[in-house]
Amino acid sequence: MIPEEAGTLTTSDGVVLEARLAVPSSAQGGIVVCHPHPLYGGDMENPVVVRIAEVCGNLGLATLRFNFRGVGRSAGAHDGGAGEQRDIEAALTHLAGLVGAGRPLALAGYSFGATVAAGLAPRHAGLAGLALVAPPLARVDNGQFSALAAFGERLLLVAGTLDEVCPVDALTRLGEALPRATLDVIDGANHFFFGKLFPLGEGVATWARRTLLRP
Repeated sequence: MIPEEAGTLTTSDGVVLEARLAVPSSAQGGIVVCHPHPLYGGDMENPVVVRIAEVCGNLGLATLRFNFRGVGRSAGAHDGGAGEQRDIEAALTHLAGLVGAGRPLALAGYSFGATVAAGLAPRHAGLAGLALVAPPLARVDNGQFSALAAFGERLLLVAGTLDEVCPVDALTRLGEALPRATLDVIDGANHFFFGKLFPLGEGVATWARRTLLRP
């Protein structure tokens, strides 16, 4: 993985966000990674976010992680998910410009980031894949994920058996509603993946190889 560099993004409503990017010259594709809830301390330095970026970077993919509006050095204020969708759009547009036309782009979100990513993804034409890590299914209606069926096997759903925010039975029901999605349940992992970042990364890497890397 090449070293990340600091960068900024500007959203369609003029909010400037801080970001970390790694874009190899020969990248076959790229991925934007979204962090957990900012009102509970979530930011782009979260270990799960960093792990996802690391494993994708090690595959030679371009990676972009960023702070949602109102987090860290990003301008603006928390917007409950609406403005944050603009933040993701800005990240995808920025990374697409760096990777180049025709290169596949994917989106990954963890917890709150997964919810926001899931809301945006069906409206983002050409998105090659979507990874939802521990979506907070105990707090949101599973029905809002029904529009993701079009992603088929390009959709990754992952959580741990000890996750109270994304209970495994709720994740299983979502997997049944989206039968072509890849379901990855990590034994012994809680919502924060303490001690389970390695298997999380392995699962994400397997999905990223299949979704973003050409044979």
